[in-house]
Amino acid sequence: MTLKALILRPLLALMVLGAFFYAIEKIAGRSRPQRVFRKGYATDLMYFFTAPLMKIVVKGVVLIPAAILLLFHLTTPQELRGGLYHGYGPLSRQPGWLQGIQIYLLVDFLGYWTHRLFHTGKWWPFHAVHHSSEDVDWLASVRVHPINELVDRLAQATPVLLLGYNPTLTLATAPILTLYAIVLHANVNWDYGPLRALLSSPVFHRWHHSNEPEARDKNFAGMLPLWDVLFGTYYMPKNRVPANFGIDSPMPNGFFSQLWEPFKNLRPASRKTADQARP
Repeated sequence: MTLKALILRPLLALMVLGAFFYAIEKIAGRSRPQRVFRKGYATDLMYFFTAPLMKIVVKGVVLIPAAILLLFHLTTPQELRGGLYHGYGPLSRQPGWLQGIQIYLLVDFLGYWTHRLFHTGKWWPFHAVHHSSEDVDWLASVRVHPINELVDRLAQATPVLLLGYNPTLTLATAPILTLYAIVLHANVNWDYGPLRALLSSPVFHRWHHSNEPEARDKNFAGMLPLWDVLFGTYYMPKNRVPANFGIDSPMPNGFFSQLWEPFKNLRPASRKTADQARP
């Protein structure tokens, strides 16, 4: 990717997404009043414009399962280079639509547990960067520490690829889940009504960001609240919406300071209570 593309593509995406969510919030009404250029806006722009560079690094994650596949002679370098590898075993011989459904379910399940992991012990300082946003909107979704991003992608993609699923279908989940994650951070009061326990909504995820004590360590799912319901972390009070966000511990405002902050805050003692972890 050229330097020009690294600048122009995010700029175009920023304009399109910014206009789209501004219109949505105007039509649907904002969940809570806030300025467009709110606190932390410049920092989140830095995350947004460095995201293409991060994606290049994340693509290297696929080298790990690829190396394992080569080690066990499940594919060849020629197949990988030529794009001829389409998975192995019985799972890869299923129809594409059926593989797609299974991949989304598995990736969402793995994402749920990875998310819970990042709310514990030494993992939390990296995830705290994301929760440090005091104004949650679509742009706040990109405030993700690179370590958090790398572990997420590795934990989700590797098991799916090693099970034999088609790698093209597996990697196709990434942009769709990314776009859905942006929607979940929108500053609107959508809870999807009767589907509120079946599909993650902005209200569902905004409760996850809430700093109210009863909402802490709740609503980890990316797409399906089913996992939260099954494992006791579902929180969706009726006739209420989250209003306050952020974390208890201080977080620097600058982009580079936030990248370094988790390494400064690593401590040998693991988190023992939810109150020690977030927010």
